Amino acid sequence: MTKSMRIIGIDPGYAIVGYGVLDYAGNKFGVVDYGAVTTPAGMPFTQRLDRIYDELEVLLKQYRPEYMALEKLFFTTNQKTAIDVAQARGVIQLCAVKYGVGVAEYTPLQVKSSVVGYGKAEKKQVQAMTKTLLNLDSVPKPDDTADALAIAICHAHSAYSGMGMAKLIAQAQAQSKW
Repeated sequence: MTKSMRIIGIDPGYAIVGYGVLDYAGNKFGVVDYGAVTTPAGMPFTQRLDRIYDELEVLLKQYRPEYMALEKLFFTTNQKTAIDVAQARGVIQLCAVKYGVGVAEYTPLQVKSSVVGYGKAEKKQVQAMTKTLLNLDSVPKPDDTADALAIAICHAHSAYSGMGMAKLIAQAQAQSKW
């Protein structure tokens, strides 16, 4: 019998944090839940971070994933946005650590390569393949949710490769609270 791995994929942000919870066993995916944590534009930034933490905490308690797959930051123009998203990522990672969830990070190139097989794939191609791999009726909205599911798929594919599994075991041992 193949052991199932529960993964929460996260597309970080401070206005919208996409999430997707998947079970993965024997090269098969089970969709548990997906959606987005949102914060209103007029809300003070620190309160936005607090809301992200609180809502993510609820998800981690409810679904108890073993791993959180998180998209690495990649910004070329707007430094203010990059700094704000980096702060949200820190809150997200803190929440994972507090609940003993292993964290793995992937670049957009890694996600595209894992899901589509081509690192320069267009967003629509990634979304279509995510829909197909997860046997969904439609592409999840908002886009951040579809991206989070793609990040979770990437982690599942990476984790079950020989090198990926060794790396995950080492990370889990390093992060263990035992």
